[in-house]
Amino acid sequence: MNLMQTIINNAKANRKRIVLPEGDEERTIKAADRLLADGVADITLVGNPQTLKDLAKQYGLNHLDKARIIDPLNHEKKKEYADLLYELRKSKGMTPEEAAKLAENPLYLACLMIKNGDADGEIAGARNTTGDVLRPALQIIKTLPGISIVSGAFLMFLQDATYGENGILVFADCAVMPNPTAKELAEIAVATAQTTRALAGVEPRVAMLSFSTKGSAKHELVNKVVEAVRLAKEMSPNLQIDGEMQADAALVPAVGKSKAPGSAVAGKANVLIFPDLQSGNIGYKLVQRLGKAEAVGPILQGMAAPVNDLSRGCTVDDIYKMVAICANQVNKL
Repeated sequence: MNLMQTIINNAKANRKRIVLPEGDEERTIKAADRLLADGVADITLVGNPQTLKDLAKQYGLNHLDKARIIDPLNHEKKKEYADLLYELRKSKGMTPEEAAKLAENPLYLACLMIKNGDADGEIAGARNTTGDVLRPALQIIKTLPGISIVSGAFLMFLQDATYGENGILVFADCAVMPNPTAKELAEIAVATAQTTRALAGVEPRVAMLSFSTKGSAKHELVNKVVEAVRLAKEMSPNLQIDGEMQADAALVPAVGKSKAPGSAVAGKANVLIFPDLQSGNIGYKLVQRLGKAEAVGPILQGMAAPVNDLSRGCTVDDIYKMVAICANQVNKL
């Protein structure tokens, strides 16, 4: 059984309440119908009930009667959520009137549901930008203790099972932080290790990537990665992590043995931490397109509750898989 099917089966066995704030978006509502048919999660769709009913009929969807539908402009907890948002943001200057208006925004409403204990996780981004998805999440749900930033990881399912963990690698950060500091890079490494345990069910072996391996080149960019390794070890003393390391030294046993002798990670890494967003984003897309790997993500990490972003080019299948992933994250953050 492949890992993605295991993740889906785990979601079915431990059904969680996942809210989809873009409820009237075509791919989202079609994915919701499949998820409900398969029993992957308990789905809440945010949108006008009549509009959703009309769309279900238009698309021939038969399972949306199992969904919870919330009209953002008219529901029983509207004032409760507005009051909650005001309490959370009044120190930042938010007025009750502003809170009441924002609580009608589906992206804010979804986060308020999670904060209030009425949902377990959220998937959005088929229609909205990453910034739009993250803004209310950071204001309402906030980050995990000890983590100051949010980052994005991808599960990479490779054609060649000799790499990573039987062909599975986790890449980060490929979605959020353009130029992380050494401390932020360390947080990304620790958060990605946690994601690897939660979703892949394996012990992470983390390689901090660079254009240098163990001092083969001297540059301030290399120094940042070296410092990030040191800080990550302080944050998580039992984590198997090493660097700075070139990609071939991280992945190929013979190269790892030659370039980083004695390393517990070199040549057998299953987690790759890229030094910046440019290299991370380029790297995962090259592996996806040229290596014909399946890339699942971005999986947002560092949040105190699961909030995941979608590419606006996502498919129904992408949304289906991300809901299953989100459900798996719920009890493992």
